[in-house]
Amino acid sequence: MVKYGLDYTRCRWILPLLLGIGVIFGIIALAGRGWLESQTLPYVQQASLWQSCRRSDQGGEWSCESLMDYAWGRAAAATYLVGFLLLVICFALAIIAFAIDTLRFNFIRGIGGLLFVAAVFSIMGLVIYPVKFSSEIPMTGINMFSWAYGFGWTTAIMEICLGFFFCCLPNYEDQILGNVKPTYFYSSP
Repeated sequence: MVKYGLDYTRCRWILPLLLGIGVIFGIIALAGRGWLESQTLPYVQQASLWQSCRRSDQGGEWSCESLMDYAWGRAAAATYLVGFLLLVICFALAIIAFAIDTLRFNFIRGIGGLLFVAAVFSIMGLVIYPVKFSSEIPMTGINMFSWAYGFGWTTAIMEICLGFFFCCLPNYEDQILGNVKPTYFYSSP
């Protein structure tokens, strides 16, 4: 990407595209019911960021309770939701930043800083949830934190990595804009 510059058509939108993928992963984590699931038979436990459901060993109907009745449930949901909203704001700002012909590199560095703040909030929610869930909600059998929880961690890791890319991109401003003269390693015979 640095070799060809951000004006190179295929490379210009890679970072906003990756932010968009992070937003999709965040939506999956927020809406998914697979934050915690039973690992072995009988499958009696299932939880999302918003509620915990269980049923008897013989099967039957799921009985669900809201995690918003717990202070830690509200804290986990709020911090992860704040991190997600900051990610959406960064996505919108990245679309604006890369759509403008003249790149504002300080603006891009600000997006990187905001991504680090989003990662902090997301990680706070992702740490509060399993610690308090496993200590305050009675669980039966062997349970695992599952696919939707994994999408949450993937979103947080993407926020950190993209934060580094957005913060380091202005260091290569001259190469991106083509202001560096090429160096030729040719000696005459």
